[in-house]
Amino acid sequence: MSLDPPASWPGADGAPLSCREKLKVLAENHREAAQVLRDAFEDAVLMGVDEAAMRRILVDMVAALPSPKRP
Repeated sequence: MSLDPPASWPGADGAPLSCREKLKVLAENHREAAQVLRDAFEDAVLMGVDEAAMRRILVDMVAALPSPKRP
């Protein structure tokens, strides 16, 4: 695993997205999210939170994100 963006962004149909503007936005969002996650993780660990527990907390946060497609 890495904090690098994926080589391609799969669309809902499984085909990779190709729109340059969408790819630009996705890359920027990925960079920003990676930095925020890195900072939150480092702060928590440096303040004494167990690394494995913090990883689970972050994974659980992502898993709990609601879909913007749901009413």
